Amino acid sequence: MSASGQMISVNPEELTFEFELEKPSYCNLKVVNNTEHHVAFKVKTTSPRKYFVRPNTSVVQPWDSCTITVTLQAQNEYPPDMQCKDKFLLQSTKVAPVADVDELPPETFNKEGDKVIEELKLKVIYKALVQSSAGNLDESSMTSASRNLRQSSESISALKNSNIQEIQEVQRLRAERDTSMQRNQQLQRELETLKRHRDRKGDAGFSLTFAALAGLVGLLLGMVLKYTLSSPPPA
Repeated sequence: MSASGQMISVNPEELTFEFELEKPSYCNLKVVNNTEHHVAFKVKTTSPRKYFVRPNTSVVQPWDSCTITVTLQAQNEYPPDMQCKDKFLLQSTKVAPVADVDELPPETFNKEGDKVIEELKLKVIYKALVQSSAGNLDESSMTSASRNLRQSSESISALKNSNIQEIQEVQRLRAERDTSMQRNQQLQRELETLKRHRDRKGDAGFSLTFAALAGLVGLLLGMVLKYTLSSPPPA
């Protein structure tokens, strides 16, 4: 909803701040010029030390609009029952076409003569994020905190499961590596044993062959000598 006058409209018609201790809060107001004239406005409040208004004075061109940002300064304590009695007043009046607010005469918003000063009153509402009486989170905050806690727990659990799976995978790979190394060492030992057996068999075969050859040569020499001695001498 918007507060509306003949010259300007303001949206929203109430300033709502999400009140939180020791933190500033913000609210935007949109001021719309409903005329074909240049309209100047000025913002006043009953508690100027609590609020920071920018711009607090400006000129809106015909059928144009302007956004006002109102900042509630950080507060050190909650108001009684979260009720706010602060009020804002927005004054507006038609002015001659000007490009700079500094060009406005000092008496622009003075009520004198036939000058028309339109005024719109805006009240302030505090929306509590924390209940001041019990100091507990409201339902939406509790739901959000519970959801965040659950998500954090799930993330931690997933991380732990992931770490456990990685550790198990590393252990499995190490066991396979150790088994492969043991098998390789066993195969090397068996290969060396086979080589030694083969070398021993090769030496034994050579010895038997040499003895057989030596015996055959001796037999042939004996036969030749026997034939030579048994033959008669020539005449």
